[in-house]
Amino acid sequence: MESLFTLLQVLMAIISFSGANETCSLQGEIEYPQLSKDGDIIVGGIFPFHNNWEITDLSYVAKPHPLKCRSLDFRAFQFSQSLIFATEEINNSSSLLPGVLLGYKIYDTCSSTGMAVRMAMALLNGNEKTVFDEHCTKPAEVQTIIGDTFSSPSVAIASSIGPFSIPLISHYATCSCLSNKRKYPSFLRTIPSDYYQSRALAEMVKHFGWTWVGTIRNDDDYGHSGMAAFTEAAEQLGICLEYSLTYFRTYSQEKVLRIIQQIKSSTSQVIVGFLTDLELQILLDVFFEHNITGYQWVGTEAWIFDPLLAALDKHNILQGAIGLAIPKTTVTGLEDFILDIHPLKSAGSVIFPKFWEALFQCKYTLQNDSENTTVCTGEEKLSEVENTFTDMSLMPIFSNVYKAVYAVAHTLHDLLGCTQTCPTKKQPDSFTFLEHLKRVSFKTKDGEEVYFDKNGDPPAKYDIINWQTDEEHQHKFVTVGLYDSSFPAHNRLAVNMASIVWAQNSNKVPVFVCSESCPPGTRKAVQKGKPICCFDCIPCAEGQISNMTDAIKCEQCYQDYWSNPRRDTCVKKEIEYLSYEETMGILLTVVSIIGTFMTITIAILFFRCKYTPIVKANNSELSFLLLFSLALCFLCSLTFIGQPSEWSCMLRHTAFGITFVLCISCVLGKTIVVLMAFRATLPGSNVMKWFGPPQQRLSVLAFTLIQILICVIWLTTSPPFPFKNFKRYKEKIILECHLGSAIGFWAVLGYIGLLALLCFVLAFLARKLPDKFNEAKFITFSMLIFCAVWITFIPAYITSPGKFTVAVEIFAILASSFGLLFCIFLPKCYTIVLKPEKNTKKQMMEKVKST
Repeated sequence: MESLFTLLQVLMAIISFSGANETCSLQGEIEYPQLSKDGDIIVGGIFPFHNNWEITDLSYVAKPHPLKCRSLDFRAFQFSQSLIFATEEINNSSSLLPGVLLGYKIYDTCSSTGMAVRMAMALLNGNEKTVFDEHCTKPAEVQTIIGDTFSSPSVAIASSIGPFSIPLISHYATCSCLSNKRKYPSFLRTIPSDYYQSRALAEMVKHFGWTWVGTIRNDDDYGHSGMAAFTEAAEQLGICLEYSLTYFRTYSQEKVLRIIQQIKSSTSQVIVGFLTDLELQILLDVFFEHNITGYQWVGTEAWIFDPLLAALDKHNILQGAIGLAIPKTTVTGLEDFILDIHPLKSAGSVIFPKFWEALFQCKYTLQNDSENTTVCTGEEKLSEVENTFTDMSLMPIFSNVYKAVYAVAHTLHDLLGCTQTCPTKKQPDSFTFLEHLKRVSFKTKDGEEVYFDKNGDPPAKYDIINWQTDEEHQHKFVTVGLYDSSFPAHNRLAVNMASIVWAQNSNKVPVFVCSESCPPGTRKAVQKGKPICCFDCIPCAEGQISNMTDAIKCEQCYQDYWSNPRRDTCVKKEIEYLSYEETMGILLTVVSIIGTFMTITIAILFFRCKYTPIVKANNSELSFLLLFSLALCFLCSLTFIGQPSEWSCMLRHTAFGITFVLCISCVLGKTIVVLMAFRATLPGSNVMKWFGPPQQRLSVLAFTLIQILICVIWLTTSPPFPFKNFKRYKEKIILECHLGSAIGFWAVLGYIGLLALLCFVLAFLARKLPDKFNEAKFITFSMLIFCAVWITFIPAYITSPGKFTVAVEIFAILASSFGLLFCIFLPKCYTIVLKPEKNTKKQMMEKVKST
């Protein structure tokens, strides 16, 4: 309803400015100021002397009646006194505007946006009813307008008078929207923009560690603009809003109940209130009625420093509230002037009686129903009352009015060319005045610097205020920090945490989050359908870590590193290889040395008994060569133990391949000798001359050279090399020898297997020859063991993990070597050592005869 009424009044005001009329005349009713004083140049003022008005039924078929204002607001009188004080001080100054008298006209907006625009038009037009035979081209009645107190009326006024370049300087309108110079080119203010306040509030909330908050704002330009800036800053700082509600004092009960239900059903315990004191005064009773207590309130300068609101908060709804306020300031003589009500009496004969009656709670004229009302005598003393008018807590705002008037005076002083005196008293044109006003810079008598930035805003500085309760259960406002937007980002906010008392009288900073912080070793995972502040803590996967709280993702460890059990540090991976220090390595080394020692012992025994029949009958030369190769086989297993290196990788496989071929070649030679020897005993056979000692040596050499050739080709084309195996175990590094060429490795094994198979077949054919040559039986057993070991070796080698692969290979080497050693040489050693009587030529011949 008010918006329609406002539109109607604005249209009527615009019509009054129309240059299309043939004559210039005032349209509509004359509007008279509440307080005024004549002067050479007039400063306008627009303040809400009343809090509200009577709602009337608008039919829009007839001219609407003027608003009937109600509830006198003493704050507007304080603002007016500040304006009057500044003009009087300037008029009495010999250095600022000498000879020029400043006057003022101050109007009442009745807290209505429509009335605010109407009063602004009255200030521009004047109140003359005279009809001029000329177009309306005269200058505005006032040089500038101070006001309005609230943002929404200021937006409407700035939009209306902006095209005329009439400056509007507000002392209390903080909406960041008014910083837009394209929409509001003539608007300036002496109070910081809500853009800075919103960011300061967001930084303060983040400073306390709160990330889960609710908000409630005025349903007007002030609330919407301020909350939009807060929301943007909050998102940048990682703060989430569980809800964002709007409220205005004209809301229906149904809308208010929906607000209450939303707050009660939420989990956040912080409420950021972008409200005016009028809205919050109404909400206090509603909150108490619905038991909404114990919440941590965060407030703006619009209410955080309001003593009237504190007095009305009888149920401590706002206990522990913290917020921003305009820094305390001092204007010498202003407090005494405000409390001196004579200037109000002389400046406004109409409004003053109403002011007096409201101030002292009396009536000049008693009505029939006013029997209990005190009669005003006119001799009441201000020192005997205590109310909003006597409260000086809003001195920073009074100072803003004072600075606005002085900004006008300094601009006029420069434009009029004043030195010892001002050569002219003519009012400058509005455009020129506005441009100079934007660039004005001066210091007040108390040393405060005043200037406007490119958006018409002053620098943003705030005190951080905390609501506390004294011993008498009275609210007190304690300054616990400050915020200065001119400082670097990391130094703007300074808070004394120890001096803050939080909601419910807690001295410890409360924790208000949707989800508890994720510790190191975990990462945040946003819960589906909820803001980013609501998350689950997911442990990092293996090989990943997070070493900070609330990590968004886990970092992968480098290849040589692995995550510790807590997943908060990358530690060096355990390096695994078969070493001499571990139990398995020690056992295999001992077994290998024992095998070598046994082989050498047997060789010594055979050497000492080399002329005995049993040694001579079994080809002693090949036997010694076989023992030598077996010793090498035992020793080559040691090359598989220890950290792999380039040389050890090449040596272990080639030494193993060559020594085993040498060993099998000797066994094969002995088998062939057995067969040839049996053939030689047949009548007329001369086979032995074809496979005598030279041929035996040559065959062993030939078989071995073939293996050497295979190894040389392998080493020259793609040799084995040290290799870090990261795939077998995620948390370990397996140091092993990569085969290089798998074909080379299997060619070496295959050649050994081929010789072993041939030897086994020949030994099997010779197994039933006479006892004198029964070595073929033992060779058969040894080859059977050898083949069994290496056949089972292949699947075990492929499937064994890590160092066990090497252990399997060593075990195969040792097992096959012991098989050959025991099967071929142990029976002979038994005879030589324990049955020496059988190791004679006579015994050997008897055995031959018996066969």
